[in-house]
Amino acid sequence: MRFEDYRRHDAVGLAELVARRDVSAGELLDAAAARMVEVNPKINAVTQDLTARARSEPAGPGPFSGVPFLLKDLGATLKGTPTTMGSRLFADNLAAADSALTAAYKGAGLSIFGKTNTPEFGLWPFTESDFLGICRNPWDLSRTPGGSSGGAAAAVAAGIVPAAHASDGGGSIRTPAACCGLFGMKPSRGRVSFAPAGEGWAGASIQHAVTRSVRDSAALLDVACRPQPGDPYFLSPPERPFAEEASREPGRLRIAFMAGAMQAPGLDPECEAAVRETARLCEELGHAVEEAAIPGDTAAMQAAAGAVISASIAANLDAEAERRGRPIEAGEIEAPTMATYRRGATVPAAAYVRGLAALHAYGRAVAQLFETYDVLLLSTLGSPPIAIGHILEDPKLVGERLFAFMPNTQAFNNTGQPAMTVPLAWSRGGLPIGLQFVARMGAEATLFRLAGQLEQARPWFDRLAPL
Repeated sequence: MRFEDYRRHDAVGLAELVARRDVSAGELLDAAAARMVEVNPKINAVTQDLTARARSEPAGPGPFSGVPFLLKDLGATLKGTPTTMGSRLFADNLAAADSALTAAYKGAGLSIFGKTNTPEFGLWPFTESDFLGICRNPWDLSRTPGGSSGGAAAAVAAGIVPAAHASDGGGSIRTPAACCGLFGMKPSRGRVSFAPAGEGWAGASIQHAVTRSVRDSAALLDVACRPQPGDPYFLSPPERPFAEEASREPGRLRIAFMAGAMQAPGLDPECEAAVRETARLCEELGHAVEEAAIPGDTAAMQAAAGAVISASIAANLDAEAERRGRPIEAGEIEAPTMATYRRGATVPAAAYVRGLAALHAYGRAVAQLFETYDVLLLSTLGSPPIAIGHILEDPKLVGERLFAFMPNTQAFNNTGQPAMTVPLAWSRGGLPIGLQFVARMGAEATLFRLAGQLEQARPWFDRLAPL
């Protein structure tokens, strides 16, 4: 199969070709593997090549039978392969079994042939770990593809796969999707199980995918949203398959928009202009749109999240130290990770509980906005994709630069609400700008319906990265 033909289809489309026997699963895998060999040396998106394994384990039947797919090297586990989490500390961390999500992907017929790059423990909105190396953006190799699912987004934007597994604890689906001109849905807390592992970052983290089309994201979430025994969160099952929602009319929605930044002084002017233009587009599509303020103490949320995340990292690393019988030493993890570890080790149990209470209070405050509105619109990021190395190049400016780049995503991990980024704008320099839409808890259907409408109004599928 020629790459031009392969790239013309999304994952649902490729599965239809296989079902009609217009192409075989082996031919699809050959096309994906050939594209990986061609472009991966330039972008370093795929860090484990499992093509031989995929050839030896033919995909079974299912809605995505034979479609090539990649797992992020964090979150989902694949039996017998390392889950390094972007850290040399876990280079030999072989999975004893498939996670529930991986089993669901396999059951849907996806052909898993590699794992994608991620920063150490998914801590950053860029993908530049010492262990796995720098991942680059197919739109501009000097720019970041975002993080922590940067490898997944770079692989999709470069045409290796039409969709890839991703996860999001503070923006890690939405940030790379926005950087790479993709669609990225962060589902509601509890929609996708982390079984058999526990929750990530006190429930802030959630798994799903980055995709080129809305229908791929919806159909993949149908595959993934299978509650498992003992899950700590519960959501009512969707009224109908999300794949159906993506093609339904959204009706007249009440949309609030904010053209500023939640955790920074302001936005890049191009991002602010993109929000206002998207608000006008939503009005043209028949929605009721008005500017509004977002309630809640954002500074308290940010402080509480910092304590909870650092304590979670400390707990995980302490567990590894206990398992192996010696402490984690400098040089085994990156210096910024070590600083996070040390900070987390000083968080008392009572402070952790107070942090959780602050996050829950923030979620209740923000939820009040959705008593009036169906959807909130704001910029996904503070700027178009930043240069590689930008955030860490000056230690004194790390915090300022971090939240200048990702001022609007972390909040909705802590409220647990579904949030999506849609590639509706591009900068004057030709870089993608993502627009974020948030709905009330459990209302992914609302977002998928709106996304399908936006995809029709401002198509992006054929807008391809120069690589």
